[in-house]
Amino acid sequence: MSDPVGVITWINGPVMRARGSGSVAMGNMVELGEEHLIGEVIGLLNDEMTIQVYEETSGMTPGMPVYSTGLPLSVELAPGLIGSIFDGIQRPLPVMERFTGSFIGRGIGLTPLHRGTPWHFTPVVEPGEFINPGMILGVVPENAMIQHKILVPADVSGKLTWVAAEGEYSIDATLATVQTATGEKTVSMLRRWPVRFPRPFKARKEKTEPLLTGQRILDTFFPLVKGGSAIIPGGFGTGKTVTQHQVAKWSDADVVVYIGCGERGNEMTEVLQEFPALIDPRSGRPLMERTVLIANTSNMQVAARDASVYTGVTIAEYYRDMGYHVALMADSTSRWAEAMREISGRLEEMPAQEGYPAYLSSRIAEFYERAGMVETLSGKTGSISIIGAVSPPGGDFSEPVTQQTRQYTRVFWGLDKALSSARHFPSINWLNSYSEYLDNVTDWWQQETQMPWRLLRSQAMEILNEEGHLDQIVKLVGPDALPDNQRVTLETARLLREGFLQQNALDEVDTYATPQKQMKMLELILHFHERAMAVVKLGAIIRVVQELPIITTLVRMKNSVTNDAVDRFDQIRTQLDQQFDALELQYR
Repeated sequence: MSDPVGVITWINGPVMRARGSGSVAMGNMVELGEEHLIGEVIGLLNDEMTIQVYEETSGMTPGMPVYSTGLPLSVELAPGLIGSIFDGIQRPLPVMERFTGSFIGRGIGLTPLHRGTPWHFTPVVEPGEFINPGMILGVVPENAMIQHKILVPADVSGKLTWVAAEGEYSIDATLATVQTATGEKTVSMLRRWPVRFPRPFKARKEKTEPLLTGQRILDTFFPLVKGGSAIIPGGFGTGKTVTQHQVAKWSDADVVVYIGCGERGNEMTEVLQEFPALIDPRSGRPLMERTVLIANTSNMQVAARDASVYTGVTIAEYYRDMGYHVALMADSTSRWAEAMREISGRLEEMPAQEGYPAYLSSRIAEFYERAGMVETLSGKTGSISIIGAVSPPGGDFSEPVTQQTRQYTRVFWGLDKALSSARHFPSINWLNSYSEYLDNVTDWWQQETQMPWRLLRSQAMEILNEEGHLDQIVKLVGPDALPDNQRVTLETARLLREGFLQQNALDEVDTYATPQKQMKMLELILHFHERAMAVVKLGAIIRVVQELPIITTLVRMKNSVTNDAVDRFDQIRTQLDQQFDALELQYR
């Protein structure tokens, strides 16, 4: 370690000030005290630097030295990321446990990725070729599911003078030499990237393909596109984490990055225990073989929550640049915002709404703007879809974090306490939620299912909206006061709620539904509505319609019909028509 570049003069929890900032730049990583605690320079004024510390600061005193690393807050990018569990500043938690036990010690200077592990490298370029930033040098099978592309660094371009032969190499071994305009440079598997700076790409692309989750209320009613952004706000116990688990497990993303940002230790423990045990339904292999976990619990240093969000999105961008579709789950961004509020308060900055800093909106915007479908520097197509959970106090969606996040996301999956209390999951309120990607995915749904998805969705939403209005009357005078045609609407809405929107994550059949199954189910329920309206118009009373055996079949078809047996829906439709045909004969 070099000589100290400063001396601590002031300490306020995770925030410190030091004098002697001449050789330190804004954003530089520094080490503090003899234990070399990790910090980041977040302010410079004359000879004074302000430092945000990512470790416990108890016992620190003014007069302790500050050492500069000369590097910004960065992550290591190389084979070995997939399947790893890191803390907010990319320290490997399983390795740390071997050193310090169950509680994280201070000053643990561990490299995020193991240097000695051999990886099988196969070059895809030859000496003499001119290479540009982002070009693929070779591939490494990170596991059975992920082919890790070794990319040319962003600051390297020129003539390739040498490339390693196929074989086993460590991540820091030289794989190629490039003659650049400024001299010869070497390239290895290992990259470092400052987390607060987005990784470059050629251009943004139009988002036209949905991120399929197998969750009917998400895919059919409020779809998210690959490269899109979504917010899941909800109070305690409404199912934010379970919803994100389902999306992580069942989405057709190639890579999943899960950020546990400031969550309670017991909830994060469930994630760390459950994810390694989950089986990827597409491959039959462990889900961790396409997952990176970043765990930063509420009892860890508050400043590290800020870092965890940027660490996660930078890793996501790295796999996007390889041409993969990445789903990033942030649970929860409210805890990230609370960390900003605490740091801002300790810096004695002027607070804005509810004590949050004035830059809350810009920080949230910067994060969600890193989502997108892009053409990478290598010419491939990759995407990052960001799904951020928000934990508004008391389930109040008018609070600042929820409102600011809504401005920069285009999908709103609002969780409802009343629905979760009624054991209706996912507890997404269909009247408060929305998606602004409907136009983007209409053609895809039409081509994929050969059914009028947009029309069926609109008809179903009209019925659910009408039910919302009729509920007010029912609460006042009861359902018997309504005419039979409106009671048909209520019955159809019940079928939509119980037979379509409600989905059991623990049922091996119901946990996931293909687009084809979703459309067949929705079309059948709407066909029931059409036939019921017609028979009521002929004079049939609603009670007779409600006693038809087909209603039970419609409610149970979500778990009685498997994804590979969609022809079964034609049989159910035939049964439905036969029962209504018999009923109509009685009233003609």
